[in-house]
Amino acid sequence: MEPGKGQANLNVSILLNELKQANKKMEDVIKTINQIASQANLLSLNSAIEAARAGEAGRGFSVVANEIKRFADQSLSTNKSSYELIHNIQKKANEVIAVRTVDVAYDTIDKIDRNLFERNCDVQAWATFDAVINSVKHPEDKQRATDATKFMKNIVDIYEVYYDMFVVDTNGTVIAAGVHQHLVGRSVANREWFTETMKRNDVVVTDMYYSEMMQGHAMNYSCPVRDEKGNILGVFTTRFNWEFIYDIIDTVKIDERSELYVINKHGKVIASKNRNEVLTKDLSNLEAVKKIKSGDTVGYTIETEYGKGEVIYAYCLTKGYNAYKGLGWSVIVGEVID
Repeated sequence: MEPGKGQANLNVSILLNELKQANKKMEDVIKTINQIASQANLLSLNSAIEAARAGEAGRGFSVVANEIKRFADQSLSTNKSSYELIHNIQKKANEVIAVRTVDVAYDTIDKIDRNLFERNCDVQAWATFDAVINSVKHPEDKQRATDATKFMKNIVDIYEVYYDMFVVDTNGTVIAAGVHQHLVGRSVANREWFTETMKRNDVVVTDMYYSEMMQGHAMNYSCPVRDEKGNILGVFTTRFNWEFIYDIIDTVKIDERSELYVINKHGKVIASKNRNEVLTKDLSNLEAVKKIKSGDTVGYTIETEYGKGEVIYAYCLTKGYNAYKGLGWSVIVGEVID
């Protein structure tokens, strides 16, 4: 996103909401004028009746009564047109806010995809380093495992976005760890990420989950370690610290009342402005999420929610980025219509 673009979007949203608030004040003024016009109409009717009773003496008063009625009728007619104009302005303002909110959803999922694409590249690149290959090629050589440990620890320290990384042999035994040395020797042979990496002979990326080992939300990237002939020697696997995704989420420029969610393909919240909703809240009942599951990739819905009134829900399904195809995640942005 270009510098200042997010702030500009935020200002547009604020200005549109201010316009809508001004429109509502205008609507209140028109309601007051309507009441006055209705009262004037009633007054003119009563005046006309009294003028008729007065006969010739009330003729002048009858003229005044007719003028009052004409003025009241014109006021009511003009106010009706004003109502229609105000409602059209409100509708157009909502449409502009919706389009802007869709842009926010698109921009956010795109940034997340680019970030995760880098993690996808990382694991493939590091699986080809000599320190990693030699540790599984010569498992009996403890120095090779030590070299792999130093290599991985150095990466964790430099990159900061990883909890840890491991080298696993073809039997599913951890032979080196960058940080959590107590996991060396542990069997992970029954873990899906390991079996799938060995089976596919390709990179495997897990959905976001809570890792008991890392004591935090994480993603798992795993890649086969191969020899010069392409034979699998083992698996190199990383644990991405999900908290770094909030470097993206927390900098999105939206109103403080607005909501922003990242959901997995099942509709479960995996990132939110409210951390307590992660892996606990399900948005499957939203029409926006239903549209995604039915095949829509980007758009918005206007839904009515208890305690909030009407809410615009913009949505955008991941497209992945380059070789990273994504995991079917989407970003949902909710904006309350004032």
